[in-house]
Amino acid sequence: MKKLMLILIVFAASLSARDLIAQVKNTEENLNAVKRQINQSLGKWHKAAASANFENYFNLMTEDAVFIGTAATENWTLPEFKKFSKPYFDAGKAWSFSTLERNIYVHENLRVAWFDELLDTHMGICRGSGVVMKENGKWKIHHYVLSLTIPNDNVDEITSMKQEFDEKLTSKLKKN
Repeated sequence: MKKLMLILIVFAASLSARDLIAQVKNTEENLNAVKRQINQSLGKWHKAAASANFENYFNLMTEDAVFIGTAATENWTLPEFKKFSKPYFDAGKAWSFSTLERNIYVHENLRVAWFDELLDTHMGICRGSGVVMKENGKWKIHHYVLSLTIPNDNVDEITSMKQEFDEKLTSKLKKN
């Protein structure tokens, strides 16, 4: 009887271990699938801008999305960003960014993720970073930050170039 109990315990333990391995594998598969979906959404978003497709571009953003551009004054809600962008899209010349590198990090709930990407743009290499959320089965951009990349060796030169602008904006912001 003791042998039978021992055999049953060992058998049950091996089933539990196999099930656990299957769950971990399934989780990795799920994460990879989510990352592919996010990559596709971000790719469609950049493609919509490159083809000046206003509707497709903004349909890939949440209703309460925020877009932060390269200038210190560019911190837009979705309606503000649409208003700023509309003339570019209407003229058929929005912007064309191609992805050089992208990293995606998925929250354990598989409904929120964040990413960073290096982009080839008309401004040279830029960095985009943001948060995406799953809404009605689609991954949408909730928050996006576009930044110019500056080699460390050029920081002093760039800092000097923008000093006057920064001082004026700093003064204005401190008064508010």
